[in-house]
Amino acid sequence: LVGWRVVPINAAAADVGNSALDAAPHIEQLFIAAGDGFEGDSFERQLYLVRKRVSHRLRNDASLQQAKLFYVCSLSSKIIIYKGMLTPGQLLNFYTDLRNPDYTTHLAMVHSRFSTNTFPSWDRAQPNRFMAHNGEINTLRGNENWMRARQGVVASDLFGDALAKLFPVVEPDCSDSGVFDNVLEFLLMTGRTLQEAVMMMVPEAWQKNELMPENKRAFYEYHSCLMEPWDGPASIAFTDGKYIGAVLDRNGLRPSRYYVTKDDRVIMASEVGVVPVDPANVKAKGRLEPGRMFLIDFERGRLVPDEELKNQFANRRPYREWLEENRIPLRDVTAASAGPEIDRASLLPRMQAFGYTTETLQFMLQPMVKEHRDPVGSMGNDSALAVLSDKPRMLYDYFRQLFAQVTNPPIDSIREEVIMSLECYVGPEGNLLETTPKHAQRLRLRQPILTNEELAGIKSMDHHGWRTLTVDITFPRSEARGGLKGAIDRICAEAERAIDEGYSLIVLSDRAMGP
Repeated sequence: LVGWRVVPINAAAADVGNSALDAAPHIEQLFIAAGDGFEGDSFERQLYLVRKRVSHRLRNDASLQQAKLFYVCSLSSKIIIYKGMLTPGQLLNFYTDLRNPDYTTHLAMVHSRFSTNTFPSWDRAQPNRFMAHNGEINTLRGNENWMRARQGVVASDLFGDALAKLFPVVEPDCSDSGVFDNVLEFLLMTGRTLQEAVMMMVPEAWQKNELMPENKRAFYEYHSCLMEPWDGPASIAFTDGKYIGAVLDRNGLRPSRYYVTKDDRVIMASEVGVVPVDPANVKAKGRLEPGRMFLIDFERGRLVPDEELKNQFANRRPYREWLEENRIPLRDVTAASAGPEIDRASLLPRMQAFGYTTETLQFMLQPMVKEHRDPVGSMGNDSALAVLSDKPRMLYDYFRQLFAQVTNPPIDSIREEVIMSLECYVGPEGNLLETTPKHAQRLRLRQPILTNEELAGIKSMDHHGWRTLTVDITFPRSEARGGLKGAIDRICAEAERAIDEGYSLIVLSDRAMGP
């Protein structure tokens, strides 16, 4: 520790509003010197460890009334962040440092938008520590849950036993942008480059793009075995001080345009005209396209084209070879014997037990089966919420989908087929922080709905050392015999025991359902 400095501010000159002032924290700047043996990236990793440990201890301390006001904007030898509940016009007047002529920088990442679906606060203001985000992450709940699950199998030579001190990777009380930033920082600090981490998290639409080079397709397919995409309308700017860049989501639902000037400046913004530029000074201009990345390398002093950048990473390892040797296509495990036949005598009572109604069959299933179309209605669902209903309801009726409540354009899955895919990999994951051929050893599903034959094959599979355990999820209705809660406890215990015994997949079965 070298010392502290109270950051000079001028709220009056900035004309900051009362609500922002009432929520304002006390702001100080901390100086830390690199000790012996720490320099460059190793110093950054040590600062990251310090920041995570102190944030976990203070922000999660229930005895501290203002625990959530504690926030480290940046603890880095490369990046410094000034932010708050301020408009762009207020920023320079509020932080007097930014008006000091001695204050110079080769880059600036500025963002004036609050994150969607969160209440404004000083810590949630953009930019985050390594990125700024215009849009929403619609897959957020799944992304968070998967990162929490991966903490059980990650390991890093760079952190060793100290890695557990970084958990949880995803910090509580973050916006969707903040959660993305947490994971991006984790990948960066554990050995990946900034560009590779962004390519993993925001991949192009590769499954149906016939024009994509095979080496790049293999890169994206391999990394889909490691991590699911962080999907949604998103224009994401990112920097680690050495590079600054931006990436657009696969749909291209957020605008990003750039100028390269004759006096060697690059300006990228969500719209043209955000910064005034003399047209005579413009050397080149363009827009960021869906799935493309825009990158400036300050050490080499150049704008790196998307094709060159991605080819560099795609050619680094033999990803196609790894996939062909290790992945498990569903057809390789499909059983020769057919699945169970339909028992027509019990068909109606079983349909009733599973909550099918005349409306379900007539308005939902028949159009899909006979006309190959997704039925669309405009009246909404006016049935009572399951939790408020006196009628018996299916378990899944009690769960509602969360969505970003913003005006995104509807997706047309037919005309926009090139960016739509149901393909996914399932099965045990490897260590996210390594890159080995074994990471590609996962079961590939073309779609989430399985036929009886495919499910029978999965239940009996013995392939690449993979075995499947079937767990019965039916239970007696009587509370005296455990009921639903007792069944859930039993299912969890059986699933955990199956993992300990080396099973790779678990099939949850309700075929034993009876009267």
